[in-house]
Amino acid sequence: MKAEETVEIDLAGKTSIADAMIITSGRSQRHVGSIADKVIQEFKSRGFGNPRVEGMPACDWVLIDGGDILVHIFRPEVRHFYNLEKIWGADRPKDQTAHRLAG
Repeated sequence: MKAEETVEIDLAGKTSIADAMIITSGRSQRHVGSIADKVIQEFKSRGFGNPRVEGMPACDWVLIDGGDILVHIFRPEVRHFYNLEKIWGADRPKDQTAHRLAG
């Protein structure tokens, strides 16, 4: 689907909400929606069931919650504004709850 600037952030030990976060961009609202549709189809076709989806009507930022994997698809301006890579990046302190559960 030609998603742009795709990054994966390992969330293991940082939070208990998911194991990984994928962040990517589409060039327009239509492109974001098309990428989201394809990701949702892939979740279903690979046997992961129906993921929870937020943001499809506007397609500025679509969040697909597949349980262990979160997928964020942004328009570039919206991605820059929220800057999830910085919030969830490598320098984020470990989640004490996740650490206690793992240990």
